[in-house]
Amino acid sequence: MREIQAVEIQKAIEQLIYEASYVISPDIAKAVDEGIEKETNPTSRNVLEQIAENYKIASCERVAICQDTGMAVVFIDIGQDVHIAGGNLEDAINEGVRVAYRDGYLRKSVVGEPLFDRVNTKDNTPAVIHTRIVPGEQIHILVTPKGFGSENMSRIKMFPPAAGVEGVKQFIIEAVKEAGPNPCPPVIVGVGIGGTFEIAAQTAKRMTARAVGSHNADPRYAALEEELLTEINKLGVGPAGIGGYTTALAVNIDFRPTHIASLPCAVNMCCHCARHAETTI
Repeated sequence: MREIQAVEIQKAIEQLIYEASYVISPDIAKAVDEGIEKETNPTSRNVLEQIAENYKIASCERVAICQDTGMAVVFIDIGQDVHIAGGNLEDAINEGVRVAYRDGYLRKSVVGEPLFDRVNTKDNTPAVIHTRIVPGEQIHILVTPKGFGSENMSRIKMFPPAAGVEGVKQFIIEAVKEAGPNPCPPVIVGVGIGGTFEIAAQTAKRMTARAVGSHNADPRYAALEEELLTEINKLGVGPAGIGGYTTALAVNIDFRPTHIASLPCAVNMCCHCARHAETTI
């Protein structure tokens, strides 16, 4: 049994939020640079060039990549041989979020009650926490501060199994088409297929943080990712919705076992920033 102090988790969350908020991941920067080379529309190319410049400024000056600094979403995998000491896990995560958004001068965007009062919690807590118990004696943490221009464009549909591949494909393409400029394209399209209503959505969200340029290990899903990316980039939405080829940087799909009577499919949109950072304690 390995003991990990709650304060260590708090500090890790804090540092991951800084990293995700200020520094774009190399795979996304590379994809945007490739988009610049491919774009034939001068205005669209200029938008991508401005995006790339913004990444550099944010990293050099340690300022937020985007003014919507998101709602903190935390995926935490806890080894079954770990004992968390010195505090509560959820409290540690939220304290890390609280400190990072305060000391990092990141916009506080969370309201405590969603329908009637909508009063800002003033520290961007609580975080959204997804926990899994896994083998081992380590803790893996993935933090993704999720902006809601893209989150609001996400979709889920509970298909009958007869909808098949074509039904799923059309749903994903239409979701991107209907979203238009709202999710700040070029987008990363996270897709979860199977599971239940909530598992499909959670899988899709995790897929927005998968490296751009990587593919599902199952060749059928990998081929579907490539096909959908090509079709989405034919829509003509383009960077910032002004037209052009680069509507999406990636379509990342994962799947889960599901019930014989259903075919859930969730699409979680993410803007070109796709802010995320991870570490293992």
